[in-house]
Amino acid sequence: MASAVLLMDGRGRGRRAKLVLAGCGAVRPTPGPRWRWPAFGTCARGEWLCGAGALAFAVLAESVVPLLVGVLAVPLVRRARRIRERERARVRRAEEVIALCGSLAAELRAGLQPGQALAVVGAGRALGTAEPAVLAAARFGGDVPRALRDAAAEPGAEGLSGIAACWSVAVGSGAGLAAGLDRLEAALRAEHDQREDLDAQLAGARSTIVLLAFLPLVALGLGSALGADPLRVLLHTPEGLFCLLAGAALEAAGLCWAARIVHRGRFR
Repeated sequence: MASAVLLMDGRGRGRRAKLVLAGCGAVRPTPGPRWRWPAFGTCARGEWLCGAGALAFAVLAESVVPLLVGVLAVPLVRRARRIRERERARVRRAEEVIALCGSLAAELRAGLQPGQALAVVGAGRALGTAEPAVLAAARFGGDVPRALRDAAAEPGAEGLSGIAACWSVAVGSGAGLAAGLDRLEAALRAEHDQREDLDAQLAGARSTIVLLAFLPLVALGLGSALGADPLRVLLHTPEGLFCLLAGAALEAAGLCWAARIVHRGRFR
């Protein structure tokens, strides 16, 4: 249970594309990344380390109960790790969108047309899997706002819908696109900073949840230090097994309740 809880500004400047002139020769393809041995963290995921720890604890306690708990905890830990990775990817994507606004505004002030500016600075993680469609629309006169709105459907890329709105207004009424992008960047950055401040304020609550998850382990350590042998009582007697199951259920309910409170406070 404790393992599952544990797993629970500068503007980017776009580089102008290089033009290949006649007679300069063919363009050499960029060599792909060299193959490397996978890192230890890639091979030994946290969930499998959790299972290995449960196996070692089961051997020391001479009981199969810790092993069963470890096996049941593996999918929970895996799910928590994936949720954390998706949240980190969403935050990185939102930061890329903010940088894209600043880069587009800078290229527009440098004298480029909107389609050219997007083609210059669009190569990045901000557009995600929709990058080919957006760049093709920008280069060949397609429906750029629609392509941007399609790209905004991915997590963390919601700010692209604002770029699409600014693009539609600038094309339809002749308004300055750079000024609209500056205001959009300021709004997105303010929202991003507010979200970071909220996360900092909720860090104390998350630490409290982790502390509560480890309190039963501390109690077991104190009992063992006093000579009470709580592991033998919990794992080798019917009364102890009943208390263990009841305590685990109550702790899981409390942790889920606390995590839900933190989640609602963050996304309210």
